[in-house]
Amino acid sequence: MRTTIRLPDQLLAKAKQQAAAGGVTLNELIVDAVRASLTARPRRVSEPPRAWPTFRGQGVLPGVDLDCNAALEDLMDIDGR
Repeated sequence: MRTTIRLPDQLLAKAKQQAAAGGVTLNELIVDAVRASLTARPRRVSEPPRAWPTFRGQGVLPGVDLDCNAALEDLMDIDGR
């Protein structure tokens, strides 16, 4: 398919240089760049592990899974309900 795109002059000049250096046409370079952009996985921002606040002790006890609501409810059920 044929289409028209507008590129800043500096970007077009760099693209032409890269295409020539890679031995491909400008069209092939642009097609490859668009294809790579469309198939790339979204970038995840890696967050550092959170330090959960504790008020006594050394943190969460071994075996406590903070991601499992049912398990937490079982642990908090101290009066046998």
